[in-house]
Amino acid sequence: MDSRLSADLARAPELLEAARGYAVRILEGLPERPVALPPVRPEPDSLPVSGAGALGALEAFAQRWEPGFAASPGPRYLGFVTGGSTPAALVGDWLTAVLDQNPTSGLDSSAPDLERETVGWLRELFGLPTEQQGAFVSGATMSNFVGLAVAREWLGERRGISVAEQGAAALGSVRVLSGSPHSSIGKALSMLGLGRSALQRVDVLPGREAVDVTKLAAALAELGGEPAIVVANAGTVNTVDFDDLRAIAALRTRFPFWLHVDAAFGAFAALSPEHADLVEGLGDADSICVDLHKWLNVPYDSAVQFTRRRDLQTRIFQNFAAYLGELGEEPDLVHLTPENSRRLRAMAAWFTLAAYGREGHAEIVRRDVAMAARLGERIAAMPAYRLLAPVTLNVVCFTLAADPGGIGEVARKITESGEAFLTPTVYDGVPALRAAFSNWRTTEADVDRVAKILETAAVPSSSP
Repeated sequence: MDSRLSADLARAPELLEAARGYAVRILEGLPERPVALPPVRPEPDSLPVSGAGALGALEAFAQRWEPGFAASPGPRYLGFVTGGSTPAALVGDWLTAVLDQNPTSGLDSSAPDLERETVGWLRELFGLPTEQQGAFVSGATMSNFVGLAVAREWLGERRGISVAEQGAAALGSVRVLSGSPHSSIGKALSMLGLGRSALQRVDVLPGREAVDVTKLAAALAELGGEPAIVVANAGTVNTVDFDDLRAIAALRTRFPFWLHVDAAFGAFAALSPEHADLVEGLGDADSICVDLHKWLNVPYDSAVQFTRRRDLQTRIFQNFAAYLGELGEEPDLVHLTPENSRRLRAMAAWFTLAAYGREGHAEIVRRDVAMAARLGERIAAMPAYRLLAPVTLNVVCFTLAADPGGIGEVARKITESGEAFLTPTVYDGVPALRAAFSNWRTTEADVDRVAKILETAAVPSSSP
């Protein structure tokens, strides 16, 4: 055994204690750590020949890389709808690495059963029927990919072919209809061989991002009975708008289509009594995307994919090999998603759900919604800005009142201040900023700090 590896094995408890202390210092400094940093790439270093051992590697990381890492788990990181990691989720994630289970096979441990239990808890959390069966994937993009892959197989079934066996070319032309699709939908269609051009945008309601169901019905009617895929949204990127899921699902009595719902973070509206009506009908979908490293506040990467047609899912992702188990009535997870091996992503989710339950996570949702409303009120009172949409859930979308084109400069100032991080967007043709609240740590004091830096950033820079 390599001498440094042998030495690290002998002092493993000491190394873990050093890592614990280092992690605690980072967590304790998180509230004042720069929320975002303009990236500065260190000079490349050569691959070590002998290596410095674990403590030496920790020291090198602390010096060269850690200072450039953002406080993305912190309370004022309001970009990308990113949650942090609850204490229990962090414990679960550390143990994930310690136990190092590959849950895709049930031949050697009960890890797959922990994942199945976690999926069941999530199904209950979102109020989904038992027909919705789920599996863990890396994020919303892969969740949408898996859901649309099952939809593609359903289209083949309607046309008397198996795309999994015969390929996408045998399927012919496909229509995917959506009002405000997330960018990952086009990416998934590209990876699936259906092509980005298969995506047909349907008109949205005036002043909204929600699809006009009447226009959707007309678009389906134009297909003349050909099966299609409809991608509905439960929480759009810019304004957290929701399609009328019940009305869309009802169209299936008239037209043949697969209903995929992108509920990456909007599914968590089910935890707020005042907003649960927004996701009524979610359980009627044929497939559902939910991203857990957003509002469940577990570490990257973690998402879940639900579908009613597990038979089609296994037809696509089945992986037969002599060293793998049979497909059976309850298939191993290797037969449900693209990966043959992966970490036990469910562990962090299991820990945070076991630790805080429905009520604990519902409180996070309610508080984030309240914090978004508070920031919306503060921005509405600032002459320099204007809201571009009502704050309906957890995202505040706004721009400069006089010169929307200057909002990019505002974003730069905010990032360089280290006080907050907001992501730029374009809403209805207007350059804007988006503040997304999904972190379990965020408080009123954090909102007030964000409002203060917004006021400062709105002041034009003086000419040299």
